[in-house]
Amino acid sequence: MLNSQLKSDIDKLWDDFWGGGITNPLSVIEQISFLMFARLLDIRESREEKKVARTGGEFRRIFSDKPIADEIRRKQLADLVKTEQDLRWSNFKNLNGPDMVRVVRDGVFPHFQNAAIDGTKFGEYMKDAQLLIQKPTLLVGAVLTIDKLPLTAGDTKGDLYEYMLSKLTTAGIAGQFRTPRHIITKMVEMLDPKPYEVCGDPSCGTAGFLVEMMHYLMKKYTSPDMVYEDEFGELVYPGDKLTPEERAHIQTNMFYGFDFDVTMLRIAAMNMLLHNIDAPNIHYMDTLSNRFPEKFKAQSEEFFDVIEANPPFKGSLDYEDVHPSLLKKVKTKKTELLFVTLILKMLKPGGRSAVIVPDGVLFGSSKAHLALRQMLVDHNQLEAVISLPSGVFKPYAGVSTGIIVFKKGGRTDDVFFYDVQADGFSLDDRRDPQPDKDDLPDMLERWRNRDPKKDTDRTQKHFCVSADQIRENKYDLSINRYKETVYQEEQYEPPKVILDQMIALEKEIMADMEELKGLLG
Repeated sequence: MLNSQLKSDIDKLWDDFWGGGITNPLSVIEQISFLMFARLLDIRESREEKKVARTGGEFRRIFSDKPIADEIRRKQLADLVKTEQDLRWSNFKNLNGPDMVRVVRDGVFPHFQNAAIDGTKFGEYMKDAQLLIQKPTLLVGAVLTIDKLPLTAGDTKGDLYEYMLSKLTTAGIAGQFRTPRHIITKMVEMLDPKPYEVCGDPSCGTAGFLVEMMHYLMKKYTSPDMVYEDEFGELVYPGDKLTPEERAHIQTNMFYGFDFDVTMLRIAAMNMLLHNIDAPNIHYMDTLSNRFPEKFKAQSEEFFDVIEANPPFKGSLDYEDVHPSLLKKVKTKKTELLFVTLILKMLKPGGRSAVIVPDGVLFGSSKAHLALRQMLVDHNQLEAVISLPSGVFKPYAGVSTGIIVFKKGGRTDDVFFYDVQADGFSLDDRRDPQPDKDDLPDMLERWRNRDPKKDTDRTQKHFCVSADQIRENKYDLSINRYKETVYQEEQYEPPKVILDQMIALEKEIMADMEELKGLLG
């Protein structure tokens, strides 16, 4: 969570944009994101330079020592820019206002496109990017503010974006809320992606799941003696155990994300590029639409080994806008049901998924809800239902959710249930850290060591339920349907004992009053 000073800085920056004539909230978010991106590119370049100086080797430079390729722009900026190095944040942030506008508008933004297009598909999202800030004082103020933000500290980038998103009057209508990093981490650890697999997210947002899967692989495949701390105090995992083929696969062909929000796509692509994914496969597409399989057929049917997602919870679509292949499985307009159906379609046989769903998916009584749950249990391998406390998305949403974990195909024999009652943070709007109240590590441990023959005590937070019993309960997957509550009998004093206590108390009060009268008389 952001502290009050960071929120104050963003509030002031937001007001400055409005005062400078940029009043569209999405445009404000985009412009701030672009400037954050420019700074983070410079930070990444500095890290790579120091890593090469420490370990040797080479890396793909974002800013070369060569002049700007475009001859016209090279002439326009000849008095300010000699090489691409002058386009780095650490250089242009020291310019005066008018010069800074020229360099950022005519040099930095075009370089976003050139650097991305060079061997990547990044230009797909950045080709229309442009600097909307025309007032030199506004740009200087924005650069000074962003230069002070702790962008490399933990999940600050995501928190900053979420705070900006909360300023939109339509925030949350489509369920667009960033999944907390610690929830994503546990979901990734549950599925244990391999470096040779293909991973996707059909509603990727800012690409949090894809980035975390990459982090998981780098951490898992790094020797303990190769871990080191960078100049920002963060641990770096080089992934020395990865083969050259696996490393190349991770860089170019492992991760795929889709979203229908252009702002989200740009931020997702920036996020992945900044995490050393040189060719992010991020595409503008509504994955539920009847156009998706035709345009991206290879990535729409039995293509993925792993899919992790937090699809939009709210809203519904018109039947004519939904791909018929999805409606054949589950006839519904509800996006949360359609996304789970889509994920099953996109997985390879044996592919696995962990998806956050609203609680209604687990126990809803409509024909569509029942059909989806029946499909998961009877025609696939439903492995786990993890109940989350309703406060995990606060302060942005209070919806009650769960995680369903499943494999495509196979057979469901038993389902692992876990009731997460605390996630390490307070469940109010403040979300203060409470590390002593965290069920997630225990949940992961219980999941990894689950045993239907032993996990039978339904008074505990975790237990297994047979598929036959789930069928008997009309495929209800809510944990409260199966959890048993132990009631402790209250001990009451017999009436005579209570009466005696009252008489004794009355006598004591009367004695005190008589003593008081004697003192006053």
